[in-house]
Amino acid sequence: MFPTFEKIKELAKTHGITLVQLEEKLGYSRNTLYKLKNQKPNAERIAEIADYFGVSVDYLLGRTENPKIADGDEKFFFEGKEVDVEKLAATAMRFNGKPLTNKDKKAIQGIIEGYLKSIE
Repeated sequence: MFPTFEKIKELAKTHGITLVQLEEKLGYSRNTLYKLKNQKPNAERIAEIADYFGVSVDYLLGRTENPKIADGDEKFFFEGKEVDVEKLAATAMRFNGKPLTNKDKKAIQGIIEGYLKSIE
């Protein structure tokens, strides 16, 4: 069995969609993804899936446990929806209502990212 199917299934769950919904979004016929349980993936198809989820092809192929694409921004999800952590941190204000410094915003962003990673 190839690890690709399990990786795709896990990513779909993280993004709050089913494999059937993913097949529909990518324009694949039904059960295309389920065939990956026992077949080597097509290079073009695996690249499309990696692009959809914003992960590396190596991650989907099981060659690395790091889903990040080189120089790509890490994506965070909460309750199946992508969260823009930088934007979220930028909306925070100090207790006294004054705007935060860039250093403060980065610190809050780090706290939010740490929390979101811990609940995965």
